[in-house]
Amino acid sequence: MQANSINQSFYQQADPMLNVGVDRVATDTVLGGDGSSTAAEARPSTFHGCFENHMEMYASADVVAAYLDQHHQWFRRCAKPMSAEPLGENGYALTIGKFKSFGYEVEPKIGLDLLPQDKGVYRIQTISIPGYTPPGYDVDFRASLQLAEDTSNVDNSSGDASRAVTNVEWELDLKVMIHFPRFIHALPNSLIQATGDRLLHQIVRQVSKRLTYKVQEDFHKTMGIPFEKPRRAFWK
Repeated sequence: MQANSINQSFYQQADPMLNVGVDRVATDTVLGGDGSSTAAEARPSTFHGCFENHMEMYASADVVAAYLDQHHQWFRRCAKPMSAEPLGENGYALTIGKFKSFGYEVEPKIGLDLLPQDKGVYRIQTISIPGYTPPGYDVDFRASLQLAEDTSNVDNSSGDASRAVTNVEWELDLKVMIHFPRFIHALPNSLIQATGDRLLHQIVRQVSKRLTYKVQEDFHKTMGIPFEKPRRAFWK
C-alpha cells in the first residue's frame, strides 16, 4: 500500500522521528436503524488505531508550555506543506494530502481544535468545518499531550535551566470511517481491512514524524536554543 500522490518529495525528505505503537486496529460494519445491514456502498468501513510517543525539547517545561500556548504563531508554519486554515479561536481546517489505492482516491481534510491547556494537559479534537461535507469519509481524532520535565542535568548552583529537557508526551486515538464505492466492496473484506490498516498507520507515520520535527526545529530556533537533528530513527 502506498500513498501515490501525497507530496512524495516532502515525506521522503522527512527524517523518521517517532516510535509509534499501534495498540489496535479494527474494522466494523454499521447496521441500519432496524438492525439489518445497509447496502454495501452505504456501509462505512471503520479503521481504529491508538498511537503514542514523545518529542524532546531542550528547555524547561514552563518555556515549552509558553510556546505551545501560542499555537497561532507556529502551527500553520509547522504544518506546511499541508494546508492549515484558521477555524474559530483555536481551530484549523487541515488538508492532509491525497492518498490512492485500488483506483480509489481520497484527500483527507479535517477540522482540529487545539484546546487551551488544562492543568498542564493539552487536548486536540475534531470539529466540523463550516460549509464542508467530507466526501465519503469521517474522522474522529482525539489526542492529548502533557509535559514531563527532566531536571537531572540542570545546574542547581547557578539556577541555569538551559540543560533541562522536557518531553512532550502524546497519545492519539484515531478512528476513520470510509464509505467505499461499490467496486471496492467486490474485493475480499480481509484485503480491504489489511489495506486500510496499513494506510491508517502510514498517514499517522508520515504526518506525525514530519510535524514533530518541524515543531522541534521551530521551537529551538524561536528560543535561540541549539538543536541537532537526531540521527537515530525512532519509528518502528
